[in-house]
Amino acid sequence: FDHDAMYFPIYSGSHQGEWSLCSDCHTDPNSLSVFSCIVCHLNPETDQQHLMVGGYIYEDNACLACHPDGESMGAFDHNTTTFPLTGGHIGVDCLDCHMNGFIGTPTNCDACHMEDYNASLNPSHTDLGLPITCDDCHTTDVGWMPATFDIHDQFYPLTGAHMDIANDCVLCHNGDYVNTPNTCDGCHMPDYNNSVNPDHPDLGIPTTCDDCHTTEPGWMPATFDIHDQYYPLTGAHLDIADDCVLCHNGDYVNTPNTCDGCHMPDYNDASNPDHQDLGLPLTCDDCHTTDPDWMPATFDIHDDFYPLNGAHALIADDCFVCHMGDYTNTPNTCIGCHQNDYDNTTDPDHGQNNLSTDCLECHNEDAWIPSDFDHDLHWVLNGAHLDIANDCFACHMGDYTDTPDECIGCHQEDYDNTTNPDHALAMFPTDCILCHTEDAWIPSDFDHDGLYFPIYSGKHEGEWTQCIECHTVANDFTLFSCIDCHEHNDQNQVDEDHDGVSGYIYESTACFSCHPTGEAD
Repeated sequence: FDHDAMYFPIYSGSHQGEWSLCSDCHTDPNSLSVFSCIVCHLNPETDQQHLMVGGYIYEDNACLACHPDGESMGAFDHNTTTFPLTGGHIGVDCLDCHMNGFIGTPTNCDACHMEDYNASLNPSHTDLGLPITCDDCHTTDVGWMPATFDIHDQFYPLTGAHMDIANDCVLCHNGDYVNTPNTCDGCHMPDYNNSVNPDHPDLGIPTTCDDCHTTEPGWMPATFDIHDQYYPLTGAHLDIADDCVLCHNGDYVNTPNTCDGCHMPDYNDASNPDHQDLGLPLTCDDCHTTDPDWMPATFDIHDDFYPLNGAHALIADDCFVCHMGDYTNTPNTCIGCHQNDYDNTTDPDHGQNNLSTDCLECHNEDAWIPSDFDHDLHWVLNGAHLDIANDCFACHMGDYTDTPDECIGCHQEDYDNTTNPDHALAMFPTDCILCHTEDAWIPSDFDHDGLYFPIYSGKHEGEWTQCIECHTVANDFTLFSCIDCHEHNDQNQVDEDHDGVSGYIYESTACFSCHPTGEAD
């Protein structure tokens, strides 16, 4: 039974000859797995010997843990403590760390390595303010080379393709962690200079690569915010801003920048209207915007096909009102669009009055109010009537169907209210133009001689100057006087001149009865 090799040396080493019976150590006769060290190694001597030993306990099993071969120096398994020995710590002399004994030995890195921290130059840990918790970055491998540098993003974020080389520090740092550039062109200037699709130097594209590129594999751009400096992206173009291949087809050098360069098939296939048939320009942006469906915002050449004036100009942006979605068969005559207006007009009834279907013969385009209506075809406008030719309401009062065409139809009130002379009392005719002209309504053709009494011919010609000489009662021209002029020296003379005249009376009406023409005989 090889007790020394299998369990513990009792036939050699320090315990040789120090026992006689198994029960000296195996104090439980029923279990040889129970043993005792402290039966022989009594306190306080043992405690005194272990004053500087961290974790020391006066127990049998504790003895064996440190002294498995029974020798005084023992064989301490440091990995059973809270500070396992790995890498560069393995093989270090105990006293290098436990120079002040085995109790209270610090376990934080800076306690032993602060001098290394302060002396570091590549990079200078103190200048960069790196944490003194060395194991945040370093392992215990030879040279303390970092396994990870989790705080790299605090100095330069590693994303995308940069993340793929995060553990290959030398690729960017080349062993120099002090002067490593942190700008794109600091590392990628050769990529910039050698680019051909497109040629970055030729186009003057900025060297700040991240203005356009992401760090994704292939450095494919996520955005190209300066695209508008080369070709503005608006409307529907903006919707495909991230789908570069749709326009560039992988070729960023010879991409066309004219509408027809991309949209010639759309132009050729257009049927509403047929762009080719009408000879519309290839410069799509003359008419179209880049809004969805390329709907036109303006069609400045509309006047080349149909002039938009007046009220038409007000609906110039509402194409559907006239075209109804069909730009091929849109009528270009008034009645083509306004037949319904023509048929439903009752004031006057255009159909009943057989008015022209060419609306522009009467209407202008400003607000459809007539400006060139040939009124003389229906009622001639002269004089004062001509002055109100554009004030249709003055005569028609909004009713163009039953407008009277006789003077009295409009001027009854004028006739009734006239007092100088009183037309109604004098029973003047209601046909105003028998006396008045249309110029200013002042009589110019009043036939006093023919209608009433000759004062412009015969005996009375030149014998008067004012109406009041005969019509002595103001505002009543039915009253007149003869005897105020024909009394000569006195009534006796008049009476004498009419001696023998049957029924003679010295009254004006009597004079007029016998002398209706003013002649003596």
